[in-house]
Amino acid sequence: MQELQNKVAIITGAASGIGRAAAMRFAEEGAKLALADLDAAAGAALVAELRSCGNDVFFQRTDVADAAQCQALVDAAVTHYGRLDCAFNNAGISDGPIPPGTIDYPLALWDRMIAVNLSGVFYGLRAQIRAMLANGGGAIVNTASIAGQIGLAGIPGYVAGKHGVVGLTKTIAVEYGAQNIRCNAVAPGFIETPMIEQVMAVPAFRDMAASTVPAGRVGSAEEIANVVVWACSDRASYVNGAVLAADGGFLAR
Repeated sequence: MQELQNKVAIITGAASGIGRAAAMRFAEEGAKLALADLDAAAGAALVAELRSCGNDVFFQRTDVADAAQCQALVDAAVTHYGRLDCAFNNAGISDGPIPPGTIDYPLALWDRMIAVNLSGVFYGLRAQIRAMLANGGGAIVNTASIAGQIGLAGIPGYVAGKHGVVGLTKTIAVEYGAQNIRCNAVAPGFIETPMIEQVMAVPAFRDMAASTVPAGRVGSAEEIANVVVWACSDRASYVNGAVLAADGGFLAR
């Protein structure tokens, strides 16, 4: 049974990593997709791949740090499909190889981290919720992180942004739960994706990541995508305002 048959879903950061894996899983579940990313070439390639399998999907290049572009994405989805049922606010950036501590953290990096990882989610939520209210509700998942629940040295921009995503998620659940909108966050741990390949390429970091995870390994993008699809499905109908850790047990230590 396809859990999301004919549901209309927006996925940001869809061209690679967790977003790409989510797009594949949503398509497998029968969803109609509006995909967004800054990488137009990779987005177009993904659309071509999905359409070759008979999926109903389109791509729109979107910088989530721009509120107008977030609104335009939602407008395009509603124009194309007539409604919006699900959204996965996944687009994000990392600090890259571990930068200096807080007092030496570049101000331009801070501004960009907050603009994409926090404001980008906020802008998406504003537009998505309006569209969902018009058709009686919907389900939203935001990409947080283990860094949204603990402190991690050397990455203040990332930690602050992801803590903000957790707060926004809970706020939306409280504000709109009575109007049939569910909003949850997925909190990935160490996941093998292009975004962190520079960090994971350092043997000491990879070994540290694996040794601090009870599962004894880093996770895959597909494992995160499975959580997102479940959270958007009716099987999660009473799950709202939750932060769903997908970290191999890291936060349980």
